[in-house]
Amino acid sequence: MKIIKHSGDIVEFNSDKLKKSLLKSGASTVVVDTILNAIKKHMYEGISTKEIYKMAFSLLKKSANSHAARYNLREAIRLLGPAGFFFEKYIARLFVAENYKTITNLTLQGKCVSHEIDVLVKKNETIAMVECKYHAGRDVASDVKVPMYILSRFNDLKERKHPIFDQKDMVSKCWIVTNNRFTADAITFSKCSELSLLSWNYPPENNLKTKNDNNSLYPVTCLTTLSLAEKDKLLILDVILVKEIINNSDCLNRIGLSENRMKNVLKEASELCRYF
Repeated sequence: MKIIKHSGDIVEFNSDKLKKSLLKSGASTVVVDTILNAIKKHMYEGISTKEIYKMAFSLLKKSANSHAARYNLREAIRLLGPAGFFFEKYIARLFVAENYKTITNLTLQGKCVSHEIDVLVKKNETIAMVECKYHAGRDVASDVKVPMYILSRFNDLKERKHPIFDQKDMVSKCWIVTNNRFTADAITFSKCSELSLLSWNYPPENNLKTKNDNNSLYPVTCLTTLSLAEKDKLLILDVILVKEIINNSDCLNRIGLSENRMKNVLKEASELCRYF
């Protein structure tokens, strides 16, 4: 059966690929097989992957909110926009989880001009600038022009000392992070220029997806027991990760949730951050 992807490409439906993604949500094999059978009954020639996703998400939610939340990760990261400000904070949290010191939104004077830097990180005396490329559209890729441009900024900055973590710090490394993907040319150029890349699926073994799953770094936008408005209120309170709710449940009271709803949110949060 032919299905239509987000990009508009028409491909053959792959039930094994869908099953694999459903199993990664934490749902059991029995539950996943039941969901697959239900989806197949409603499929038709030319159905969109978006519609398949909606069916899968709805059925997973009936099984367990945390399964649907984990399955919803990529969309949840997209919801950290539209300006990308909260995406930058989220990326900083990922570095903190790996024992980096971080500073967000700092302006540094380069050799030629000044530069606004999304995130600066420090570990083992090495300081890196991190440039975040947020895309609202699922199929938008960061092409080779992105690392080319950022490399020129990095070269302008690394020539000088800056007041970052201390008064005379040197920026000696550069990361580029996107919520989507990089083109092949962007990856090739970055490797050649010694720029580090991080995207939804790159590097293959340590990307945004695997970092989330390995360390339970899910953004609050994953949660199915909160409305979009309530998620926005948490982000404004600088509550970026689900595990931050578990450690500080008072933030749910601050956004106006009832005691019963707080219990439901905390239940989902605890299940989502539990290793499986």
